[in-house]
Amino acid sequence: MTNKTLCHPEFSSGSQEHEMLKQVQHDNELYLTFRKALAFTLAETLIVMGIIGVVAALTIPNLNSSTADKEKVAKLQKLYSNLEDAFGRAQSVYGPFDEWFINDTTDEEKIKRFSERLIEFMKISKNCGTLETSCFPCNYKSLDGGTYDNTCRSGYGYIRVLLADGAALMFMKNSLDVDIDGTKGANINGKDIFRFLIENNEVVPAGRNSSAIDKLCFSSGTYCTGWVIDTGNMDYLKADRTGKCPNGKVLNWTTNTSCK
Repeated sequence: MTNKTLCHPEFSSGSQEHEMLKQVQHDNELYLTFRKALAFTLAETLIVMGIIGVVAALTIPNLNSSTADKEKVAKLQKLYSNLEDAFGRAQSVYGPFDEWFINDTTDEEKIKRFSERLIEFMKISKNCGTLETSCFPCNYKSLDGGTYDNTCRSGYGYIRVLLADGAALMFMKNSLDVDIDGTKGANINGKDIFRFLIENNEVVPAGRNSSAIDKLCFSSGTYCTGWVIDTGNMDYLKADRTGKCPNGKVLNWTTNTSCK
């Protein structure tokens, strides 16, 4: 057999296939080596998962709280808009609020007339009057832990109604309290219960642009309505009783309207 015969492609193909197979095996070994070098051990994986869990535990509650606060702000702002609209319609029909009570002699009569004329222009699902307590919580709390337990006592004449959107109203003589969650929420001033005043024939969020944000909002939550409506946040819940935020900012109406 000559050298020329040995070099014929038909006789050399087996050798080439063998070399290719060796190269593929070598490449696979290199791939597995790099893969092992880059892979995490079980211990490393558990450590990373633990770190992720700690970070999630620290951040998710804050995110949930922030989202819940934004929803409450939106609810209160919408309710304020509806109250303004209903109050304006009522005055266009019955005249200025100050003239509604010319023939009324008792607070109970004034409260009844106030509620009747306002809810005429609102979507009401239930009117509990002065007797039933299912429309508005009798015992609700302030931010400092105090309890208001006299709202359902006979003789006050407070009238309570449920709105179609689930919020609750309690009418007083020249003001009204709203519970944006009905009777199902926290029932705490400044968290889900807010006050509106009737001043100069207008519906005014309690505490708007006044020192009440310092005196009553931070302590009891009673006069936080104006803050929520005008600033669009509930950051006073993050502050202490002096209005100081965790980052050192002190809330006020002009320069620091947020703890951010």
